[in-house]
Order: sequence, then structure tokens, then C-alpha cells
Amino acid sequence: MSLTHRDVATVGVGGPVGSGKTSLLTELVPRLRAQDLDLGVIANDILTQEDADRLRERFDGIVPADLVAGVETGACPHTGIREDPSMNLQQIDAFLAASPELDVVLIESGGDNLAATFNPELADYSLYVISVAEGDDIPRKRGPGVVDCDLLVVNKTDLAPHVGADLDVMRRDARDVRDGPVVFTDCKRKEGIDEVLRHVREGVLFA
Repeated sequence: MSLTHRDVATVGVGGPVGSGKTSLLTELVPRLRAQDLDLGVIANDILTQEDADRLRERFDGIVPADLVAGVETGACPHTGIREDPSMNLQQIDAFLAASPELDVVLIESGGDNLAATFNPELADYSLYVISVAEGDDIPRKRGPGVVDCDLLVVNKTDLAPHVGADLDVMRRDARDVRDGPVVFTDCKRKEGIDEVLRHVREGVLFA
């Protein structure tokens, strides 16, 4: 019987370039490993393996190098996570063929608020990461990334005073447009990371 991605929990991590997806993964992955969870990581990019190479460096000694992979979509990354996730699914199958005991695969992809939504055949649980530097009006614009994700992460809260972003406005607007949870994070100070981890574990690992 051929392996499918349903043999392992899958978590999608989407968001615009610069929102802090890699920083969030850098904090989450060691915490997941510390809880004795075996995992793989996929980075989606258009034409290069640069993101995957960066993650391999960051996770050296934490995640085996052959369980960190890049998927080159050849088009906007959202194509590989939304319209046709087959390349990502094939990579998950390759992970499982090498490590059948994997507990979770994290799938990272860039994309704007309209595009970075994950096909349910690919991600059992999805995070959408925004930065306060993008403006405090992002939640109320009601893009699918913000509204439809399982967990909205508002990152880089430390920048709010410097860019004129009102975190209370973002909390209110996010609550108005979403039914699901919202977590505010500052990866530099490691604030909010444990709360994100709790939602991920409750949402997919022990669902």
C-alpha cells in the first residue's frame, strides 16, 4: 500500500514575505522536538532551495537534514499549497518512506492574504502569520488568509510603537472577522510562542 500524507499530521504555515514565518518555525520546531515529536519540514519557493537551506542550518542537530526539504513550485508558491498540492504531497510521501514514524510535517509557504490558503488535502491545520509592520488594518480587510486559517498569528508586536500600529485595534478587528483563535507573538522575546504551540497540539496532534 502506498503511503499518503494522511499517515502523518500536517501543519501549514503561510503568510507574506517578511511576516516572520521562518522565525516562528525556528521557535516552534525545537519545542516540538523537546516533546519527543518526530517531524519534517517543507519550504515552498518558486525556483530555489534557498529557504530550505536556511532551515537546514537553523535546525542542524534538531531535525535530520533529509527531513528538511524544499519544493520548487515554478510559479507563485500558493499554487503548490492550494491549487495543486501534489508536489508537496509527494515530498511528504518521501519523508514517510524514509521515516515512517514521523508525527508531524510543517509546510511553510509565502503568499499574500488572498493567496496563502492551504488545500485541506495538504494541511490538517493551518497558521497564517502577519506582521504588525504591514499595518493594523490587515485583519479588517478580511482576506482568506486571515479569515479562513485555523490560527491567526500576529507577529513582530515589538515593532508596533515604531510603525504606528495599534495592537488593540488589531485584536478587535481580528475578533470581529474570525471565529478562530488569534495569538500575538514576538519571536525575538519568545512571547506568545508557547500559546501557538498549544493551539497546534490541540488542533491537530490531539484532535
